[in-house]
Amino acid sequence: MSQAVDRRKTEKKEELVEKLVHINRVAKTVKGGRTMSFAAVVVVGDQKGRVGFGSGKAAEVPEAITKATNEAKKNMVRIPLREGRTLHHDVHGHYGAGKVILRTAPAGTGVIAGGPMRAIFEVLGVQDVVAKSLGSNNPYNMIKATFDALLAINSPRMVAAKRGKKVGDIVSRREGSAVKVEKEEA
Repeated sequence: MSQAVDRRKTEKKEELVEKLVHINRVAKTVKGGRTMSFAAVVVVGDQKGRVGFGSGKAAEVPEAITKATNEAKKNMVRIPLREGRTLHHDVHGHYGAGKVILRTAPAGTGVIAGGPMRAIFEVLGVQDVVAKSLGSNNPYNMIKATFDALLAINSPRMVAAKRGKKVGDIVSRREGSAVKVEKEEA
């Protein structure tokens, strides 16, 4: 029994960062009038490559935020990051009428993104990225479009595993092809 207690104490609690993206007051018309409730959208991440989003609805704002946070923690996914600061490659995502373009950026650029996308990148741990939202500015659609794009990112390790090659073959391929062209011209 004492071993179980010791194990619980030694386990590290995950440091999750929560960001409230949007609160919406919604009304349901019923026979006696309108019933007001609140919908909340929350993004949760560990700033090391894991991120999730959730939405919750309740009669009071704090309850809605709690529900959204719990859903976000359940739906966390791991996103591969290059050097722990930016994306591996440019990517497009869409959901409904929301379309987003995410581009890698050199060190020192910062997070150039608006609204819900900025919240996602901050909790994900991305430090350098350029993002553009096209189409719908609905926070639900923008978040889902951003997640669609993030889930499409492949790291060189993932590509190498799919192709059955080494990571060095995949990464150095661009430089190698440029060298071959120069040799052929000479």
